[in-house]
Amino acid sequence: MEITQILGYFGALAIGVVLGLIGSGGSLMAIPIFTYFFHIGPVTTTAYSLFVVGTSATIGALGNLKKRLVNFRIVIFFGIPTFISVFLVRKFLIPIIPEELFSLFGYVVTQHFAILFLLAILMLVSGYSMINNNKVCHNPFEQLYYNYPIMIIAGVLIGVLTGVIGIGGGFLIVPSLVICLRLPMKNAVVTSMFIIALKSLIGFLGDILSVEINWSFLFGFTLVSVLGILLGSYFSTFVKGEKLKKYFGWFLICIVLCIMVKELFFGKT
Repeated sequence: MEITQILGYFGALAIGVVLGLIGSGGSLMAIPIFTYFFHIGPVTTTAYSLFVVGTSATIGALGNLKKRLVNFRIVIFFGIPTFISVFLVRKFLIPIIPEELFSLFGYVVTQHFAILFLLAILMLVSGYSMINNNKVCHNPFEQLYYNYPIMIIAGVLIGVLTGVIGIGGGFLIVPSLVICLRLPMKNAVVTSMFIIALKSLIGFLGDILSVEINWSFLFGFTLVSVLGILLGSYFSTFVKGEKLKKYFGWFLICIVLCIMVKELFFGKT
């Protein structure tokens, strides 16, 4: 086993630890790890990311179901449009996207670069939000606001992003539930975890027939991530979550800089 692959499995452990500690963000690490440590192509990378994120979120969701904190009305009207859109994107859109998209000032923009660039933008937004500690967690409203059209539209948009990039989307779903639907933060995180679990695994189903899956590698990587979740959940009782989020925000920005330098100056993997 090469040193880069060994580092990749340490990255798998880190994905789980981050998920266990702060409840989101691990999926943002998965794509760079698959891309740069295991040299996997962009479409297969996003498929693998969906499986790892979906399995990890399922473990968290199972525990939350027992606590009865999941809002199933939101799962139906927000989650189902998300499930449908991510499946359709993975099944029909991703296979027809050309490898070379267009040329810009003599530089050929590839599918590989476009996916990583869009991921980098979302990572910057997420990192900035964590560093500045935007307090979307305070809910000044006493009642939920079930705006069904907004729920459906937001679900479709997040599903499309998940399908294209291969992320869980927790850092997008939670603010949407809190701001648009006035859901308390604790319930938003739990409901988001449930939606992520189903959405990611359904999206992965759209890849099974169109993407060649290395099952032994994927199961091994996921198992290491699950171990990381257990470690992260244990250590979360000793570490302040707000301080961790700021550190992780800076970490995300560092990853973005590494991705841009790698893609712009050293070319495709």
